[in-house]
Amino acid sequence: MAHPRRVLLASVALLTSLGLLPVPAAAQDRTMVMAMVTTPRGFDPDIWVPGQIESSVNVYEGLTRFATRQGANGRPEVDPGRVEPHLAESWTVSEDGKEYVFRIRPGMMSPFGNELTSADVVWTFEKSNAQRRTGLFIRNVARIESVEAVSRYEVRFRLRDANRIFLSALTLHIPALFDSTEAKKHATAEDPFATRWLGSNTAGFGPYHVESVQPGQQAVFVVNRGYQLGQPFHTRVVWREVPSPATRVALVRTGQVHYAEQIPLQQIVDLRRDRRIRVESVAAPGSATVRMNPASPPFDDVRVRRAIAYATDYNAIGEAVFLGLGTRSRSMLNPPIPGAIDAYTYDTDYDRARALLAEAGHPNGLDITLEYSTNWWWEEPLALQMQASLARAGIRLTPKRIPATEMTARRAIRVWSLPMMTHLTSSFVPDPSYNMFLTAHSRGGSNVNGNNNPELDRLIDASVVERDDAKWLEMIAEAQRVQAESATFIETFLPGTHEVFVSCMEGFMWRPHNRLVWKDLACRR
Repeated sequence: MAHPRRVLLASVALLTSLGLLPVPAAAQDRTMVMAMVTTPRGFDPDIWVPGQIESSVNVYEGLTRFATRQGANGRPEVDPGRVEPHLAESWTVSEDGKEYVFRIRPGMMSPFGNELTSADVVWTFEKSNAQRRTGLFIRNVARIESVEAVSRYEVRFRLRDANRIFLSALTLHIPALFDSTEAKKHATAEDPFATRWLGSNTAGFGPYHVESVQPGQQAVFVVNRGYQLGQPFHTRVVWREVPSPATRVALVRTGQVHYAEQIPLQQIVDLRRDRRIRVESVAAPGSATVRMNPASPPFDDVRVRRAIAYATDYNAIGEAVFLGLGTRSRSMLNPPIPGAIDAYTYDTDYDRARALLAEAGHPNGLDITLEYSTNWWWEEPLALQMQASLARAGIRLTPKRIPATEMTARRAIRVWSLPMMTHLTSSFVPDPSYNMFLTAHSRGGSNVNGNNNPELDRLIDASVVERDDAKWLEMIAEAQRVQAESATFIETFLPGTHEVFVSCMEGFMWRPHNRLVWKDLACRR
């Protein structure tokens, strides 16, 4: 273990090299400094790259938002059951639920001085449709057939079917509501939607706007003075690239940054005892999983997948990887998502695992490779624990670390070249039909392992449009059971969200996208 003084000296040296001085008391100029793993690699919400989501949720906002309620601790929390107006001030809906007309809130300005209008909404959806990426998935799962301008401030959405997902989907930062007036200035014949420019710049109507990026060093965001839904406390956000977790911890402990992301759990345990630090912990619904591609041998045999589920030592994972702070995942859905049940009934049973392997034609065990990356801190320790656990059932697992860029490319839709991988199951909308469609449907935007189960697809599709609550909940429950029986996901634990701030920081509220929302925060020391 590195000596604490050496870690601190190393952090000071890093700050000196980057030109970052300690945050002085007199510098309450509303600047928030963050220690992040890497600088953002891009800003187009339709293209996932490291740092994109963390920045996009602070630049782009939706026509709607989830309401808040008073939580058990007396603090506000998201109410996943209620959607209310946001950049739209109101809406009307037809009797058959297939047509919505939104009235856009007048006076919502971009940093470029352009007002949000219906033309921006239409252009946004046209862009996502042309790119055929995540925004198109959102459009499809919400059953959006067309988007058209009615007047300057009114926009009409026509749906293929009345459904439960639509209003929740409009809370998202994707499809992003772009300032199309500014974006069109950077369009070309080859790039009519200015995707190249929007990949390295921002043009939204949210509270912040990127000012500069120095790859490998820092990005600077400034407040959007035209934002009309409450000016944030921090007028400037400095995003520093600090790859080392130990250095990020040292920086936040000494007050040289206000926030440090992705801190390993062992440090979280220690930081909770430090009066200089505020740790905010939430049992977020994202589950740490191991995924298997059912089209890739030997995982094309459900008996092999179930054997691996039974050969997993869940207790050891809970203690060794998540230090007793995680929550066991029992389904592809987890609270606070409505309708979650305990569908994943696998517990450690080595005898049953060996019997299933023998039945599948592997009486002497088998050799497999688990590929993992560095997108989440728990991936390597989980892979190593799986190796030790599965060995007791005769499964010889080789952990293989691959670059994050390779992981992203190989788990892409219709590529699916990873037979077995680590992945975090999570979604930005706390709706069960949306969650299941996203991660387990054959057409899901985050179906990273090539899930292809016609029975499951049928149940998910039916749940999206079912308007009877009792029938809907039964469909949700049955879909969870079908997915668990297929055993393409090894459900381990919910790592939870643990955000680390200096002690003065107030206002944190967990959001379904599981990213920090800067406008919520205020450091008033």
